[in-house]
Amino acid sequence: MSTLTGDPALRDPARKVSSRAIAYWTTTALVWEAVLLAGLGVVYFVVLPERWWWATAILVLAVIGALVEILVVPRFKYAVHRWEVTDTAIYTRSGWLNVEQRIAPLSRVQTVDSEQGAIQRMFRLASITVTTASAAGAIEINCLDQDEAKRVVADLTAITGRDEGDAT
Repeated sequence: MSTLTGDPALRDPARKVSSRAIAYWTTTALVWEAVLLAGLGVVYFVVLPERWWWATAILVLAVIGALVEILVVPRFKYAVHRWEVTDTAIYTRSGWLNVEQRIAPLSRVQTVDSEQGAIQRMFRLASITVTTASAAGAIEINCLDQDEAKRVVADLTAITGRDEGDAT
């Protein structure tokens, strides 16, 4: 846990996600883009055998988009995603085109969940979802080292367990 100095709303959360997140995001993008491009390839070569110029343009744009999603987006996400848990609040920042920063007092925490999908397990990563009494919804910290995620869940559980309130 870290100690906050100054106004927390005026600074970014201090912690980066695991550096293995880049490989994880690249792999998941590769899987999804391969499925998308395979579907477009079938349409291009089977449904549109005459290969109209506009179909070729769409396929080229899809390939360029896939390359950006695979090669560029994971690095931008890693550069932007931040998180921090203190004795009083949880802070997250995510997104690279639409940046979202969330600050939630720990007194408002209702549940702390950890999730580790199959591809995340390959990279020894886990994600944490902190449900709060907020209309904005849960706070997510994605792509933490799996051991760090376990520690954060334990710390959050201990801190929120000390509060006698009902987190509403």
